[in-house]
Amino acid sequence: MDVDNQIAKLMVELSRSQDYEIGDGTTGVVVMAGSLLEQAEKLLERGIHPIWIVEGYEMASRIAFEHLENVANKFEFDALNIEPLIQTCMTTLSSKMKFEPPKPKTKHKVDIDTVEKFQTLRQQEQKYFDDMVQKCKDVGATLVICQWDFDDEANHLLMHRNSPAVRWVGSVELELIAIATDLWEDCAKVSRVDPRKLGRAGLVREKAFGTTKDRMIYVETLCKFKGCNKMMIEETKHSLHDALCVARNLISNNSIVYGGGSADISCSIAVEAAADKHPGVEHYAIRAFADALDAIPMALAENSGLQPIETLSAVKSQQIKENSHCCGIDCNDIGTNDMREQDVFETLIGKQQQILLATQDVKMILKIDDVISSSEY
Repeated sequence: MDVDNQIAKLMVELSRSQDYEIGDGTTGVVVMAGSLLEQAEKLLERGIHPIWIVEGYEMASRIAFEHLENVANKFEFDALNIEPLIQTCMTTLSSKMKFEPPKPKTKHKVDIDTVEKFQTLRQQEQKYFDDMVQKCKDVGATLVICQWDFDDEANHLLMHRNSPAVRWVGSVELELIAIATDLWEDCAKVSRVDPRKLGRAGLVREKAFGTTKDRMIYVETLCKFKGCNKMMIEETKHSLHDALCVARNLISNNSIVYGGGSADISCSIAVEAAADKHPGVEHYAIRAFADALDAIPMALAENSGLQPIETLSAVKSQQIKENSHCCGIDCNDIGTNDMREQDVFETLIGKQQQILLATQDVKMILKIDDVISSSEY
């Protein structure tokens, strides 16, 4: 993203840091940082020095960080129950190699002057193809994908042995297929094919689409994005990236907090309660931090067509009354705002990283005295 404003550049870098560390929550961290800056501006107008605001924000972020650890739950899964993380099946193979007779680079000629010599050459070529195809069948290959052309004889033998083949696949596409199917090692020669080197996928099928009936090969471990414009496709790719990062984070740390703004509201209540224990000037900054935490649930309510202030007040009251940190914004109008029942959650490490990065970014901005642009000279 190209921006000229220096503060906007810091916000862009903030989002990139969240994406690099966690892979999810990039919008939330920017919303939180913007809300913290908005609250800091109000404190500055009241004559509170930026240093006091920075110290108050630092104390409040530690309170919120520890509170999240206290309300976190474990996302249970094991090797026998991986459905919550990812659904994938790996059974089919794709190998990449040449399926045609080797072509000499020199311009030699073979003189055949009798039928017997022609038959001998034909038998040698037939044996070469038979050995090549049989080698693939012996290692368990059920699909062959090649960057180059297939000799018609090899293609016929493969189909005869129920091994479909795809030829003239671009090198870039072939590399992506190898990555997606967890190909252990590239095979440039049939003689080097080994069962350990086979890639695997759940399903491979051919589908025709469009008015021209163009054919496309679908591999189950791959994802195909279609949309009315480039922006829609990029958003879909970004959503998939977020989902994969969430699965990765859950594998490394299976602690979760409930979503729908419930974790933010719970932190806001905890920080606001802790503010009374700090009678100094930091008291105002800590309360401002608690108000800034309400930005995400208010944005969720507004985007869902709800009254943001009324909805936030009702959920806050419910959390305090029921002593439950699972109450959030019912964005889907299911009838309950218990995020535990709706199965809406986010990773603990992702939410903690949001708070830490947003706080650090705002602290850095508040410590800036002036910005001198090079264009002024």
